[in-house]
Amino acid sequence: MVNLFIYMAIIVSGASVLAIELIGTRIIAPFYGASLYLWSALISVTLAALSCGYAIGGRWADRKASLGRFCTIIGMAGLWIAVIPWLRVPVFAAASAMGLRSAVLAIALVLFFPPLALLGMVSPYAIRLKASSLDVVGRTAGNLYAVSTIASVAAAVATGFFLIPNIGVNRLVFLTGVLLLATALAGLAIRRRWAATTALLILLVIAWKPGFHAASRQEAADPGKGLIAVEQSAYAEIRVLDLAGFRYMFIDGSMHTGADPATWNSCFEYVNVLDIPRGFFERPGEMLLVGLGGGSIVKSYAREGWLVDAVEIDPVVTRVAREYFGLEEAEARVHEMDGRQFLLTHDKTWDVIIMDAFGSSSIPFHLVTVEAFGLVRSRLSPGGVLAMNIQAIGWDDKIITSIAATVSRQFEHVAVLPIAEPPDQLGNLILLASNRELVLREELPPPLDRFSPEYDRVHAWDNRFQVDAAGVRVLTDDLNPIDVWSERVNLASRKDLHDYFGNRGIAW
Repeated sequence: MVNLFIYMAIIVSGASVLAIELIGTRIIAPFYGASLYLWSALISVTLAALSCGYAIGGRWADRKASLGRFCTIIGMAGLWIAVIPWLRVPVFAAASAMGLRSAVLAIALVLFFPPLALLGMVSPYAIRLKASSLDVVGRTAGNLYAVSTIASVAAAVATGFFLIPNIGVNRLVFLTGVLLLATALAGLAIRRRWAATTALLILLVIAWKPGFHAASRQEAADPGKGLIAVEQSAYAEIRVLDLAGFRYMFIDGSMHTGADPATWNSCFEYVNVLDIPRGFFERPGEMLLVGLGGGSIVKSYAREGWLVDAVEIDPVVTRVAREYFGLEEAEARVHEMDGRQFLLTHDKTWDVIIMDAFGSSSIPFHLVTVEAFGLVRSRLSPGGVLAMNIQAIGWDDKIITSIAATVSRQFEHVAVLPIAEPPDQLGNLILLASNRELVLREELPPPLDRFSPEYDRVHAWDNRFQVDAAGVRVLTDDLNPIDVWSERVNLASRKDLHDYFGNRGIAW
């Protein structure tokens, strides 16, 4: 019975390690984005915690190995994990003044280092309990680590593919902690520590219902506060908010769509500016949009008679666009896959290709390389136009200059249309590229007033400029630091959003 329990404990602890590492990205990403720094911080903290756990666990086991202490280690890890949904609020508040890199590292250390270190202690302790003689220590260690690793693999697949999208982050964290506590309870029962077993069982029974419901409520929509929906997908956390007469879509804490629910017209200036490519053509044609969001760009082109294809990697985003942003089936054929993979596997051509998959938290590096733009060029009809929405800090941000220089390797004519005012502020810029001259067939309609779509288009077009690509880094599949460059934009964007939404408790 003891041997069977040790294997069960190894399976549960091994599965919990990978589950917590993956869940950690979903806990932190809505606050700081799913950036390269987030993954680096979580992987570093996980490896450091496990290393400490291995070393400490081995020493404790050599001093006095007992099943009771073994269960205590597992129970302590479970208790810490179960309260992470409540710990994260003060931890995030304390880290809010730090920069992006420092914040994600500090948060990962405080929330995940202690339980992962405790789980790291489990394997060496189990080896000491299980090995009956020196002759079988190697075999015992190999078997236990193999079982633990297989459990980790299964947990990684289950967590990413099934559990997070269907159970939710906070609830899954709480259940992981409870599973570890239940494992410790089973071990104490085997050891016949009836007092400790009874106490822990009573604690679990008392804490189960309020704890489970509290973890669930933190993820639930609250229409009274303007939080219309909270969805967990395999890719991100998606929130739908109503505020001051507009509806917004947030993906991992980054704003991707804003629209007036009465008309579904976008309240974002860049969406108005992305209408400009239509002015290069005599009649409506076909447009491909990479990055659906709430569908504002789709609606804008569909209203003018264009046939629209849209590529969106996240099916939950597509569903949210249809349920909460009025996207109609007839307005676009939506293809649910990665944008570059779609271009690679579809040989159709379009008159306009719009790339709007570049959120503030990260720019998909594989969409902004020489190779990617060569693929885009091959999917444009003769005289076709590429348009990209990019967020940057200032008109001369190196993100803009480098992407423009990269696009210039594939297209003869490249222009940047700025939106932000003044020129050194955070804002959107639209990059246009084509192998035809970028000349409008007609003058843009004059603005009706300062806050009108006409003004947005005229302002951006009249201030268009070309980037001097001499000496500017060209991005390739092999060498591309765009993730690193996006850090400043991500931090500035989230600061602005926090200032705007304040402490309403609906965005984060």
